[in-house]
Amino acid sequence: MSEPLFQAMCKATTAEGDQLKVGPNWIVARRGRLKLFEDHLACGDWQIPFADIQLAELNSVRSAFFYRGYVLKVETAERTYHFGLNGNRFWEGDLPFPVERKQASLRYSPVGILLRLLIAGYLIYALWERFS
Repeated sequence: MSEPLFQAMCKATTAEGDQLKVGPNWIVARRGRLKLFEDHLACGDWQIPFADIQLAELNSVRSAFFYRGYVLKVETAERTYHFGLNGNRFWEGDLPFPVERKQASLRYSPVGILLRLLIAGYLIYALWERFS
């Protein structure tokens, strides 16, 4: 097997539709290493030949806390893959497959907002108990 051209840690899901929001699909997403080879992408047991890619979209995203990253959407005839990636400069250069580049912003689903509120409430409560 050949060496990857590039590899990066990612979260990955095969959920349908727009995945540019923080929500349950990303909470249970696969964590792994996305590897780019000369002729295919690989993440765990997923092997995606470039010849099978019908559409590839690379969304540059910023969150509320100025975190910069990317969401790579790859559509094949069988499945749509979404890869959440850190803001590595590699993604700004030429990629070994055709890709449409877009700017986007992360949105929060109701579940994502609720989880953040619960965590913040618990932290405030724990601090109150500790220092009062």
